[in-house]
Amino acid sequence: MHIIESGNVAAATGVKLARAEVIAAYPITPQTPLTEKLSELVDSGKMKAEYIPVESEHSALAVCIAASSAGSRAFTATSANGLLYMNEQIHWAAGARLPIVMCVVNRGIGAPWTVWNDHQDSISQRDTGWIQLYACDHQQIIDTVIQAFYIAETVSVPVMVCYDGYLLSHTYMPFDIPEQDAVDRFLPKFAPAYFLHPDNPANLNTVTLPDIRPDVRGNMAPGYMEIRHNLHADMRRAISVVEEIDRKYQQAIGRGGSPLMEKYRCDDADFIAVCLGSLSYQLRDVVDTLRNEGVKTGVAGIRLYRPFPDKAVIAGLSHAKGLIVFEKALSYGNQGALYADIKSALYPVTDRPFVHNYILGLGGREIKTPDLLHAFRTSCTDFSNISDEPRWIGLKL
Repeated sequence: MHIIESGNVAAATGVKLARAEVIAAYPITPQTPLTEKLSELVDSGKMKAEYIPVESEHSALAVCIAASSAGSRAFTATSANGLLYMNEQIHWAAGARLPIVMCVVNRGIGAPWTVWNDHQDSISQRDTGWIQLYACDHQQIIDTVIQAFYIAETVSVPVMVCYDGYLLSHTYMPFDIPEQDAVDRFLPKFAPAYFLHPDNPANLNTVTLPDIRPDVRGNMAPGYMEIRHNLHADMRRAISVVEEIDRKYQQAIGRGGSPLMEKYRCDDADFIAVCLGSLSYQLRDVVDTLRNEGVKTGVAGIRLYRPFPDKAVIAGLSHAKGLIVFEKALSYGNQGALYADIKSALYPVTDRPFVHNYILGLGGREIKTPDLLHAFRTSCTDFSNISDEPRWIGLKL
């Protein structure tokens, strides 16, 4: 079915199609309409799930942790300071290896207060052990949410599906809704290897000693360090899992093909813009303009940010003369986080491209296409100015 709706409705529809069983919700702009839509679907009987309104974002994720531990497919959503309020539970969900899916509707972080879009909220949580997927439009939102449950349940690692507040969450765009039967054939029922049950009581995630030790059955159990190693190893394995599940989704639904990185006119490009989220689609107009001027440019939108797809970056981008990283977040006192990851991925390449960094759009500052064009054109000609200091677009002072 083809409809025109908001990005938040696209996300809610994906959650419904994935047959999530427990939804925990606390409102925060610009995520609120997503969970409101889910409450309507549950209340009307169109979705069979437990909808649990709670008193805080911290409690929302706590409910999902409990539900997932008991063997239910769980979902929540948040934004900005709500995501930060969850921080303790975000680490807990990853360490407990619970396949929870959470939409992060990207918004700037206070103080000072802002309700507008940037990526500082999800970027600040990149090292918590969650897989992070970024959507560029409404179709990718619904498709990514459905795939996220499959990914999370395959590697037992929780997943954030991130998309831009207002630019995607509240705008209306056309997108296709897959048939429920097709989604059911694609996404297996949640069947965890172990979950809590009254007939089989257990203690989970108790204090873990630094070294390995015998468990209650006398078998050697991992210590804290081994547990962290296993999480890291499965995060790295998730890169190939994301690709495989995308192939299955293409076979079942007919869409997909760019699970790690979505490229536009990159194959012969001398200069490639790299970014996250909907900005990659805005940059396509800039690329087309520069192509008309005779400058071979392209744009690559990173879809999978954690685990970072370093091999895909090398394979898809290292042929260029230069990479220009545009990002709506900053690692304060250092540089853009995506910029640092791109440079790290390219380090083994002998003849690697130069990399420039632009910071823009913080707190919802308008990103004007002519400004993107000027910055991109400047970097295509300014080879000598190679510096780790980020350049700023739209700074007024």
